[in-house]
Amino acid sequence: MRKAFVLASTLLLVSFVLQFIFAAVGGFTRPAGDGAYALHSVNGMAVIPVLTLLTALFAALAKAPGRLIGMAILPIGLVVVQALIAMLANASTDAAGASTPLGLTIAGLHALNGIIAVHVVVGVAQAARKLDRPAPGGVVPVTVREGEPA
Repeated sequence: MRKAFVLASTLLLVSFVLQFIFAAVGGFTRPAGDGAYALHSVNGMAVIPVLTLLTALFAALAKAPGRLIGMAILPIGLVVVQALIAMLANASTDAAGASTPLGLTIAGLHALNGIIAVHVVVGVAQAARKLDRPAPGGVVPVTVREGEPA
């Protein structure tokens, strides 16, 4: 299960990297239509949550420490916050539907939250790899039974 944990966390990290690429694709698509951010939306609302759940499941099955399992689940909450930030930014327009300074500031928080999510996922992926590594070469576990000299 530890290998599955490493694989799922690595795929989750790749998905987050792609999320930034998809955001740039949407931002630079001309003319910018409703579908400009389609890849960004699908990846953020479907792929990332599924990979997050798989990562957390494999963390639990790999008997990872509870804190690490919690960190593996955290991206789901951050995705929910991302959706809320995006809705607030889109709702903060003027009467003509143009962006306002408040809406643009809120949109900036969307990018900041994405950066935080990437840092969380990097930490989970690193911890998964560390958990999967065998003990150092010279370390041999010793069992001492009661009544035997140490």
